[in-house]
Amino acid sequence: MTSRQIKRITLLTNPAAGHGNARHAAERALARFQQRGVNVNHIVGSDAHHARQLLDEALAAGTDAVVVAGGDGVISLALQSLALGDVPLGIIPAGTGNDHAREYGLPTGDPEAAADVVAEGQTETIDLGRIVEDGGAVSWFGTVMAAGFDSLVSDRVNRMRWPHGRMRYNVAMVAEMSKLRLLPFRLTFDNDEPLDIELTLAAFGNTRSYGGGMLICPGADHADGLLDVTMVHSGSRTKLIRLFPTVFKGTHVLLDEVSTRRAKSIRVECPGINAYADGDYVAPLPVTVSAVPGALQILRRP
Repeated sequence: MTSRQIKRITLLTNPAAGHGNARHAAERALARFQQRGVNVNHIVGSDAHHARQLLDEALAAGTDAVVVAGGDGVISLALQSLALGDVPLGIIPAGTGNDHAREYGLPTGDPEAAADVVAEGQTETIDLGRIVEDGGAVSWFGTVMAAGFDSLVSDRVNRMRWPHGRMRYNVAMVAEMSKLRLLPFRLTFDNDEPLDIELTLAAFGNTRSYGGGMLICPGADHADGLLDVTMVHSGSRTKLIRLFPTVFKGTHVLLDEVSTRRAKSIRVECPGINAYADGDYVAPLPVTVSAVPGALQILRRP
């Protein structure tokens, strides 16, 4: 851990995160920062592109930290600007999943306490995941990249207009479960010989959880320079339904239909499948996903 002086910050808010709770959380955090004598440049983009533009302008002008009020989606947006830089990331958790906050032990439901963590200025150097498309485009993520059943469900959610909220995801999951099949993946670990393998899904974890606490990669270490890979081999609906509750405990990796590996870099191929990371769409496969050591400074408790 390293100690920094935090006197001026850029606060980025996603007002839609957490069903609108992020705006309220940002206001409470802002008041605490003012009490502690921290100057705040509060930015709210009209959309993701605008938010990224405002953030890049704030970074160019100089700031002691970028603090995000929202969930994993807006954190992911900030990572695209902060990766490989020296400006640390602070988090006021206000999303529905909050997997970054869970990984780093940050207080949820208490914006003032989260603001205190930022103001105290204790940073840890951590890895990020990097996704490189065949065309050369680069994306960064903090938690997990997923491909397969998970991403097919997300594809369907993104096409749906009804119902709203969490129920949309549940409906999409049931619909995809009815079409469950093994998918023809080709995985190349650290430039070894390609592995052709049929999988229900593959997850590549810089951290342990995704989807609001599902410990899909329970052994992942955010500072070891490696990604943990969890592969589910079963095409049985019954087995997948039975596996689902075990993911919240991380015990699914003990089942016969699940295997794990660790690698610095993996090329991931599967026709017609998209990659999602930090819960958001990234790109169609193939991509190369890797762990980049020391890519981010994050503000957290010692």
